[in-house]
Amino acid sequence: MALRQAMSVTDAAAGRIQAMLAKRGKPSAGIRIGVRSRGCSGLTYTLEYADEKGKFDEVVQDKGVTILIDPKATMFIIGTEMDYVEDKLQSGFTFTNPNEKGRCGCGESFHV
Repeated sequence: MALRQAMSVTDAAAGRIQAMLAKRGKPSAGIRIGVRSRGCSGLTYTLEYADEKGKFDEVVQDKGVTILIDPKATMFIIGTEMDYVEDKLQSGFTFTNPNEKGRCGCGESFHV
C-alpha cells in the first residue's frame, strides 16, 4: 500500500509554485509551508522559499513541485489540499484543510 502524502496540490497551485521558483533567480529546494499564531482565530499559513531541506521537514512531491512542511506545522496540515485561485478581486493560495474547526470572518486565520 502506498504511503499517503501529508498534503496535495492542485494543478493550478503547482503551476504557480513553478512560476514563482523560476522567477526567483536562484536554486531552491522548493516552497516551505508553516503555520504561526496570528489573526482572530489563532493560526495562519506561511509560505516562503526554501533554500534547503530542514532536518525534520516533511517532504511532499506532487505534480512536479517540492513542498517542505515545517515540522511544527505538520500536525495542523495533514490531509490539506493547496490550490491557487485567481478571480476579479484577488489571487492567492487557498488551503482546504479537514483539520480546521473554524475560520475567522475575514478568512485570514483558522483554528483546529
